[in-house]
Amino acid sequence: MSALRLTWVQPEDLLGHELHQAAQDGREPYAIAARWRAAGGREAPARAGASPGPVSPYLRILAEDLLAELADLPSRLADQEPTGLANIRARCPKWPSRPQPSPATPPAHDRLEAAWLGRAAGCLLGKPVEKLPLDGIRRLARATGNWPLHTWFTARGLPPELAAAHPWNRRSATTSLAENIDGMPEDDDLNYPLLNILLLQRHGKGFSTAEVARLWLDELPAGRTFTAERIAYRNLLDGIEPPRTARHRNPFREWIGALIRADVHGWTNPGDPAAAAAQAHRDATLTHTANGVYAAMFTAATIAEAATGHHGIHHCLRTGLTVVPPHSRLARAVRHAVHLAATTEDFDTVVDELHATHRGYHWVHAVPNTALIAAALTHADGDFSGSICRAVAGGWDTDSNGATAGGIAGLLAGRPTALPDRWTTPLKNRLATSVADFNGIGFDTLAHLTHREAHRP
Repeated sequence: MSALRLTWVQPEDLLGHELHQAAQDGREPYAIAARWRAAGGREAPARAGASPGPVSPYLRILAEDLLAELADLPSRLADQEPTGLANIRARCPKWPSRPQPSPATPPAHDRLEAAWLGRAAGCLLGKPVEKLPLDGIRRLARATGNWPLHTWFTARGLPPELAAAHPWNRRSATTSLAENIDGMPEDDDLNYPLLNILLLQRHGKGFSTAEVARLWLDELPAGRTFTAERIAYRNLLDGIEPPRTARHRNPFREWIGALIRADVHGWTNPGDPAAAAAQAHRDATLTHTANGVYAAMFTAATIAEAATGHHGIHHCLRTGLTVVPPHSRLARAVRHAVHLAATTEDFDTVVDELHATHRGYHWVHAVPNTALIAAALTHADGDFSGSICRAVAGGWDTDSNGATAGGIAGLLAGRPTALPDRWTTPLKNRLATSVADFNGIGFDTLAHLTHREAHRP
């Protein structure tokens, strides 16, 4: 019988990721890294969630001890990249004011349905190529006449040697290639918006981070969590309370997980990006710190501005940046990506430059992925097909990037009929999930539930 290698939790794998994270967030981990290497410790897996086999008991204990030491190291970036909301606001000179006399009218049912459909379609487009390198994505698409990317990936007509060299994501190929799509399959990028609908139904917009945690324990199967969310979930079961759940043995605290939970916070605060960002902050700090939190706040604020239906994508992205500390790594990355996309005709050139600039980050890290989302939306001028195809064609966390770009572009499109049939018809107005009683729900029903929460004070 083969050993169980649970992803994203093995201490010896977490340590390798934490060494990278500590170097990026200014904690000077080099002496600890030398101790780990001298003891025979290995690097973290480049793309998978767990290394192939276990290490010795000694190395596992050492990894646990070194993780604790790394968590206590001071960061030289702490002042310019805070996590507390008051400190974030203090560093944002253009923090948006609350709308007067009252927030905008909640987005119409059709606009919200288009946003849900867009999120699902963008996610589904990216699912079969998740974890593949950029070159593999390009080769697979070109081999099937789908480059520049403009429709679903397919295995039909794919040369066997290319399929072997760049295998589809094993969990998604059976549900996400063009020939296999039958409704929207389960994905964490859709599970979290469902959870946040439940969160608002039970606790309203004034929910606490502790209430997010309790909802997860009640409604989210642990096996459906990944990276920072899986670590935070385990920390909760160990009796660790938020916000420490985001820091304790959590090298994924600046990865993309909080960003993919942000859409509902934007949808339910139309015209009030500050409120959307604050709501996203309370959600994100269960699992993330600094740039991981900023990615969620940026996304929520962008969506809140888009939800009014009065602004184009470029204005919305500028608004999103007003809730991010301007000297943070995330703000610099988004500004660079937007400028690059606005001044470069060929999007492949944009992507190559982004990959070169952010080559030191993991493929799931929030900094490069948020930059790519902003670049895709900018280059496509908010067009739906152009946005999701650029976001997915850019690699890294393809399904999450496609989902976020699709949700924003769908919201801007304003109604389901504005989205091309090739993206919406295969979804069959049906979403699979393991969250609560939502399995099989339609996107029209989700729009109704979201509209109701947007109306609540």
